[in-house]
Amino acid sequence: MNFKISQHAKDEIQRRNIPLNLLLSVLNNPQQIVSEKNHRKAYQSKVEFEAGKTFLLRAIVADDNEPAVVVTAYRTHKINKYWKSL
Repeated sequence: MNFKISQHAKDEIQRRNIPLNLLLSVLNNPQQIVSEKNHRKAYQSKVEFEAGKTFLLRAIVADDNEPAVVVTAYRTHKINKYWKSL
C-alpha cells in the first residue's frame, strides 16, 4: 500500500523524535491493524526504542484514500491499552 504522510504527522514525528525508518517499517509491516474512530485505522507494532525500552508505535491512517494518509503517529508505553489479543 502507498502512504502519504500529512504535514501534521511530519511535525508530530519530528516533535516526538520518532525515526522515520521505524514509522515506515510499521506502515509496511505492522504487527496489527486496529480499527479506530472516524473510519481510520491504527497500524501498530511493538518497537524497541532507546535503552532497550519497548513502546507501541502507532500510526493513525486514513486508508480509504489513495494513497492512504498518515494522520499522526506516536509511541506509547500503554501497550495493554491498545494491543488487541487475538
